[in-house]
Amino acid sequence: QVQLVESGGGLVQPGGSLTLSCAASGFTFSRYAMRWYRRAPGKEREWVAGISNVGGTTSYADSVKGRFTISRDNAKKTMYLQMNSLKPEDTAVYYCNVLFSGVNYWGQGTQVTVSS
Repeated sequence: QVQLVESGGGLVQPGGSLTLSCAASGFTFSRYAMRWYRRAPGKEREWVAGISNVGGTTSYADSVKGRFTISRDNAKKTMYLQMNSLKPEDTAVYYCNVLFSGVNYWGQGTQVTVSS
């Protein structure tokens, strides 16, 4: 079955950096676009970034453009989110997502807290 496992979250000061990982299994990773989403306290889940199946095309929400970088390693079946210049408003649970056979799959999420 499809499994997505996020890791790499934590507490970081404003201006700091973190790299999130999403390990995938249960499907042919290299055939599918992948996405990162986040849900901040009291807010709806929002799309953060997306990457095509071979990584040639990436896209970002305006709120993170220029600060976050999405990437993937198809040999390792893993997607990444490099987050730089973090702001308190980036505090959220971050989720990876894949649309597989018409069904959206989500990981359990990893908490990112940006605070001094």
